[in-house]
Amino acid sequence: MTTAPAPRPRRTLLRAAVLPAGLAASLVLVPLPAAFAAPAAGPAAPTEAGPLRIHDIQGTTRISPLAGKAVTGVPGIVTGVRAYGSSKGFWLQDPNPDADPATSEGVFVFTGGNPTVKVGDSVLVSGKVTEYYPNFNGGSQSVTEISGPAVTVLSAGNPLPAPVVVDTRNIPGTYAPPAAADGTVESLPLNPEKYALDFYESLEGMLVQVKDVRVVQATDKYNELWVAADRQDQRSRRGGVLYESYAEPNVGRLMVQQQAAAAQQPFPVANVGDVLTGTTTGPLDYNQFGGYTLVAGTLGTLQDNHLQREVTAPATDRELTIATYNVENLAPGNPDAKFAELAQGVVTNLRSPDIVALEEIQDNTGAKNDGTVDATATIAKFIAAIKAAGGPAYDWRSISPQDGKDGGEPGGNIRQVFLFNPQRVSFTDIPGGTATTAVDVAGTGAATALTASPGRIAPDDEAWTNSRKPLVGQFSFRGKKLFVIANHLNSKGGDQGIDSRFQAPTRSSEVQRVKQATVEQAFVAKLLAADKEARIVSLGDFNDYQFSPALTALTKDGVLRDLVNELPETEQYSYVYQGNSQVLDHILVSPEVGYAKYDVVHINAEFAQQASDHDPQVVRIKP
Repeated sequence: MTTAPAPRPRRTLLRAAVLPAGLAASLVLVPLPAAFAAPAAGPAAPTEAGPLRIHDIQGTTRISPLAGKAVTGVPGIVTGVRAYGSSKGFWLQDPNPDADPATSEGVFVFTGGNPTVKVGDSVLVSGKVTEYYPNFNGGSQSVTEISGPAVTVLSAGNPLPAPVVVDTRNIPGTYAPPAAADGTVESLPLNPEKYALDFYESLEGMLVQVKDVRVVQATDKYNELWVAADRQDQRSRRGGVLYESYAEPNVGRLMVQQQAAAAQQPFPVANVGDVLTGTTTGPLDYNQFGGYTLVAGTLGTLQDNHLQREVTAPATDRELTIATYNVENLAPGNPDAKFAELAQGVVTNLRSPDIVALEEIQDNTGAKNDGTVDATATIAKFIAAIKAAGGPAYDWRSISPQDGKDGGEPGGNIRQVFLFNPQRVSFTDIPGGTATTAVDVAGTGAATALTASPGRIAPDDEAWTNSRKPLVGQFSFRGKKLFVIANHLNSKGGDQGIDSRFQAPTRSSEVQRVKQATVEQAFVAKLLAADKEARIVSLGDFNDYQFSPALTALTKDGVLRDLVNELPETEQYSYVYQGNSQVLDHILVSPEVGYAKYDVVHINAEFAQQASDHDPQVVRIKP
């Protein structure tokens, strides 16, 4: 599985201890487990309202001016209750706001156990003001909370404060402010009329509402989806929003969860382009998996717009078809249904390409960390599933990695694999390719060949540490030679999120991908130096965008051109992450491959039901 930045863990979060505001950007403390912690007396239940209000606690920056201090008798109305998961508590909002748009009137009260209050209760809360970082080391912002609370219920059934309607009229067009000297935005006064992140922060903990919003990321297994609150974000052809540059993130993306557990209230199963009609209302939260999140007490009604899975155009007999497909940690122990669904994608949606470069094929024992590296069983099961779906009897080539050296799920030893239809294309076997042997270029002109086929490009170069090495193979179609490189570059794990407290966020994983792209570009350049008419196709999961430094490095000097740039702008995506439809998978070709009909086949990324988290791609060429 490839995500941007990383596969999400289970929702068991450690809660940060109280920090003085001045230390919040550089230090986080994790409390001892309850069994080892010294007991602490909680505050007494308040009997009357104290001098402080919620807007005093929230202040005009992201860090509370009262962080680490005790507060007593804070009044408000309970606007939402979360009684499941690792962050149980309730949201409290002052029905009598101040006149400052930068100060939120809502706050989350972290109870730890099941809250005893109900929505509509008028309460007084005493406790300690804390700044909770859902992922401090990952760069997340903090959530201002009242923890260790003592609560007095004054009355029940009170009307809730009117929600703030979040839409194109009030979401600023600029996403984030420039950082202060410490690299973060934490100490900066909020400017909710200028910056989207400041706008959302100024509403932290308050009731917000969206109306008739389009779904831009399908419902996931955690019962959450993403919507477009701003209709001006760049729309994809099928209803998502496009991530087009680092400089202009989409400002209107909001994650939507619900307060009720799914066992009590089913969450809507939506695909991209569906609509939550009517109003969706709840407190605005923040979490490490998506930033600002509307935790709905009331959900709009799902309008199913019947998004269809695409089928690529048929090829002519003289066209060679080459595809790439990340099959998301495929292992023999996966359900047969996964094999069948992936196979159906190859046969029906991709129309049985002549060559398929697969990424994330695991070894025969899957994620069991037992030293196994051979993947013959995995590949055989997939080829059999393709044949059962009506596809050809594919042959295959690959090179098993060294155990534990290529990253991915521990024990899985993922690798790239070439499938090819021997009735249409032949593979040129050249002995010598091993996990540690670097493939090279031999001969010149029409005699140019690989020194090993299949082979791996510079496997001992430090650029490929704990990452997949490119697999290159030499093919022949209608008497014409073709070099194909199957890629799976370093993942985005460790990158700071778009919504990070650090602005601009650091993309630490990018450094290694640039090194990898530079190594591969040099290999392609060497092939072209030997034969300027060499037909080369480089494809796979590059884990980076068409505008990224890595793709710039790979295409340096025009040795390759990235075909995604030749699609209409609204079709340039193969993956959806945090509501952004984006490009992670690519097919690139050398100058001699002039005719290239390229298609991203949208069958996974936009759907709640997925065989993989990536959409496959295919190109039709005439070598």
